[in-house]
Amino acid sequence: MEYRNLGNTGVRVSTVSLGTGGQWGGRVDRQAAREIVAAALDAGINYIDTADVYGTWYEERRSLAEEYLGSAIQGIRHRIVLGTKGCQATGDGPNDWGASRYHLMNALEASLRRLRTDHVDLYQIHLFDANTPMEETMRALEDMVRSGKVRYIGASQYQAWQICRCNDLAERFGWARFVTTQAHYNLLERQAEQELIPFCRATGVGLLPYFALANGLLAGRYPENAPPPEDSRAAVFERTRRYLAQYATPHNYAIIRRLTEFARERGHTLADLAIAWLLTE
Repeated sequence: MEYRNLGNTGVRVSTVSLGTGGQWGGRVDRQAAREIVAAALDAGINYIDTADVYGTWYEERRSLAEEYLGSAIQGIRHRIVLGTKGCQATGDGPNDWGASRYHLMNALEASLRRLRTDHVDLYQIHLFDANTPMEETMRALEDMVRSGKVRYIGASQYQAWQICRCNDLAERFGWARFVTTQAHYNLLERQAEQELIPFCRATGVGLLPYFALANGLLAGRYPENAPPPEDSRAAVFERTRRYLAQYATPHNYAIIRRLTEFARERGHTLADLAIAWLLTE
């Protein structure tokens, strides 16, 4: 396994991480979660990503992904760089979502309880909240870092200018800065190349791509002009079906056919190619 610095920090993380969205809390039960984490560590993976809303689609408003991960890392927490996210709705109340100090502090404490740990290594704002002043969000994150409950902070689904503005505020006041950002990036979705990736390269902010396999399209899970397999995410999740409705286009399937043939000629799968391509970016 290859390791790289987490953004412009000195922390070394595996180039491939373990994500806990999707099936965690459903097909992935508590025992399966332990086995998956053990297999990941055996493969050299040391970065694990979760969020306070992962798994809530199986039991409403209950983050089964964080709960199961918390059980799985007992006794091995020191071997893991652990990241989670907050900001999305965790309840029905008016303050049960967002990047306000009120919500983020409550969300962090709840995540720590579910993860059964006294700190997270990377706490990320799951999406940009235009209703909350950036100063409020960044000051709350600074206080989390000062308390020792968070080591580093990151963004997710932010535009380049939003990260720039937040980090400028942090630099002005001497607060913790975003060291990473998560973005939708793969062979079929390359919008991040327009502004976000050049910004990250110029400033040292680390890029953590999600949907690396385009929700299974780049793994060959969804043949063209065929219904989703019964054991696929699209058969379970409406949001995956919406994703496929946007990306499972004739144009993209033409790209997939060419890439599949290119990979096959070299003794690899389409998924191998998709991951290898990201690792070179």
